[in-house]
Amino acid sequence: MKIVLASASPRRAEILRDAGIPFEPIPAHVDEARREGEAPMELVLRLAEAKARAVAAQADGPCIVVGADTEVVLDGDVLGKPGSAEHARAMLRRLAGQTHEVITGLALIRLPEGALRSEREVTRVTFAPMSAEEIAEYVASGEPFDKAGGYAVQGLGGRFVTRVEGCYFNIVGLPLARLYAMLREMGWRP
Repeated sequence: MKIVLASASPRRAEILRDAGIPFEPIPAHVDEARREGEAPMELVLRLAEAKARAVAAQADGPCIVVGADTEVVLDGDVLGKPGSAEHARAMLRRLAGQTHEVITGLALIRLPEGALRSEREVTRVTFAPMSAEEIAEYVASGEPFDKAGGYAVQGLGGRFVTRVEGCYFNIVGLPLARLYAMLREMGWRP
C-alpha cells in the first residue's frame, strides 16, 4: 500500500526518505490560521486532519494519506513562523534560556475506506541563553524563516539546543517512531 505525504515540506520528506519509507508527496493547501481560543493541542490535530482530508480527496487508493502539523509553544503561546527579521529576533529572544514544547498532530487516512487515525506528539526543547549578537547572526543566516518557532534544530539552530526530552524528529516536523507505529496499525508493511 502506498503512502501519500500531504505536505511540501522538504524536512518531512527527508525524514521519510532517510527512514526508507517510500511515499508520494502531494502538497495540502489549507487555511492554517488559529481559531480564537483554540488550544495548541487541538490546533495541531485540526490542521493535520484538514491536510490529510484535502489530499485524500484527490488521491487514488489504496493508500494511506499522512497529514501533519507542527507548532512551537512557549507559555501557552503558539509562536508560528516568523514573518520578518524582527519577528524572528523577538521569537528567539523569548526562546533563549527557556524550555518550550514542540507539538505535532498526525492524521492518517486509509483509502479507499476513509478510516481516520489521529495522534499528537510532544517534545520539550531547552535553549541555551543567547546573546543579541548570536540572535542577530542567526537571523541573518536566513534559516529561521519558514520554520515554526523560528529555528531549525537540524541546522544552525541546533547549536543553541541544550536538551531534548522526547522525539528529536518531532522537532524537525514528523515524529518518526509514532508515525511508523500508526502506519503499521493501519495495515502498511515495509
